[in-house]
Amino acid sequence: MTTRRFTVGIIGGGQLARMMYEASIPLGIDVRLLAEGPDVSAATVVHDVTVGDYTDPETVRRFATGCDVITFDHEHVPTDLLHELEANGVAVRPGPEALVHAQDKVVMRERMTALGAPCPVFRVVADAAELTAFGDDVGWPVIAKTSRGGYDGKGVFKIDSAAEAAVPFDGLRPGVRIVAEEFIDFARELSVLVVRSPSGQAVAYPVSETLQQGGICVETITPAPDLSDAQRIAIEQLGLRIAHELGVVGVLAVELMQRADGQIVINELAMRPHNTGHWSIDGAHTSQFGNHLRAVLDLPLGDPTTRAPVTVMTNVLGGSVEDLPSALLHCFARDPKLRVELYGKEVKPGRKVGHVTTYGNDLRDVRRRARHAANYLMGNPDE
Repeated sequence: MTTRRFTVGIIGGGQLARMMYEASIPLGIDVRLLAEGPDVSAATVVHDVTVGDYTDPETVRRFATGCDVITFDHEHVPTDLLHELEANGVAVRPGPEALVHAQDKVVMRERMTALGAPCPVFRVVADAAELTAFGDDVGWPVIAKTSRGGYDGKGVFKIDSAAEAAVPFDGLRPGVRIVAEEFIDFARELSVLVVRSPSGQAVAYPVSETLQQGGICVETITPAPDLSDAQRIAIEQLGLRIAHELGVVGVLAVELMQRADGQIVINELAMRPHNTGHWSIDGAHTSQFGNHLRAVLDLPLGDPTTRAPVTVMTNVLGGSVEDLPSALLHCFARDPKLRVELYGKEVKPGRKVGHVTTYGNDLRDVRRRARHAANYLMGNPDE
């Protein structure tokens, strides 16, 4: 008798695909990978790897043959190509109608506004003069973002005055627009991850507080401290509503800014496993990666609740330590409960090369443990 096995095709070979593959093993799922190169993070561990250009139609068509479903490590695959796959009977999850809201900030802002979701004041601007007019209307500084292609702080500009208004338009690619937004003097940043299946089942992970430096998430605390039950429920319901309205299948991450008065506004959407959910690998009963795979295959979703009262995830960015595995000797000897994920990437300054996770009852102690381990792996043992 032949045993039925699901085959999931993942487009993109970064660490998210690597961690999806890790989650696929106990579920008995076969993974095929379309990677940018033979040495990218996931390609070094996945067995069935195709190296090719995810924007090339023929490459993607061949890759999709034999897959039960196609999903993503990133949101950059052209939507017209995904529409073609769907028209040919390939299950694409999330589908292009949903994914475009994570690809294009103009589309996202306009749709969120239409849904009545909380957003900053924004305007699509065609040139420096229109950006200046927006700044004069809402007050300086303002934020300017490229509509497509930005990540980890790239494509985001803080514009302090009209004298800087031309900066976002310098070298702007054809078809990419600039979105001007009011500057939110936020008290902190939050994130909520929800997972939705094609049959409509959905779960929400606890809201996380995130710490960003230079546009990169460096730390998450879950659950976010000092949120009232009403605030927590409202944020989780917002994430679930957006996933339902957009028809998202898989993980949806909603990044939020919280004002000093407690009100929140949406910053970004992502439709894939997300850095702010890495804590769930060791801190939740079902990780975001396990639930993403369950969702795209329309399997019943797992429990997203926490295993401990406090979980902290701290990113390891490339620093002066090149031999990360050897540095684990100190980290594990000091903290036997420490959890570490290394991404198999060459160490380069500021590059995400791994993360650490700690958990326990006391936030101060849990955070101290995570920061010590991450700093040691980055070559800053005294910080």
